[in-house]
Amino acid sequence: MDRKATIFLALAAPLAIAAADAPQAAPADLTAFADAFDAAQIAKDGAALERMVADDLVFIDGDGARHGKREFIAGWTGPDEQYDPVTLGDRIIVPLGRDAGLASADAMLSGRSAGQPFRTRIRFTDVFRRRAHGWQAVHIQVTRLPPAKDGAAAR
Repeated sequence: MDRKATIFLALAAPLAIAAADAPQAAPADLTAFADAFDAAQIAKDGAALERMVADDLVFIDGDGARHGKREFIAGWTGPDEQYDPVTLGDRIIVPLGRDAGLASADAMLSGRSAGQPFRTRIRFTDVFRRRAHGWQAVHIQVTRLPPAKDGAAAR
């Protein structure tokens, strides 16, 4: 190899490594899926959630209990559940390779459950995996947060 080629490779190799480690922008289909998944929950769209949630879903609720797909969907679609419109704060969508990604945000959930009003602030992380028929939620973790100070909305 000639001297110029050796120098070029010596200079280009670190740049190629840095480019491979650079954060990737979330693919449009991952962002669109995350948006549709959030909308299906608030709309109580059980049919959409059946498609969007993997059969082997791991769902960790705000109390730290582990559940599956059936419990997750029932929590959003039960006849005694009503949700007010939700605004997501501090939302991020992070690709984890070509076929996986996550969405995380905080939100103030409010509405009525079994006729009783509720209001709770949460942070959630949804992990999505691209499968043969499209994206699906495979892991969901919810953490209850203390109420926002001075009546401020979730970040």
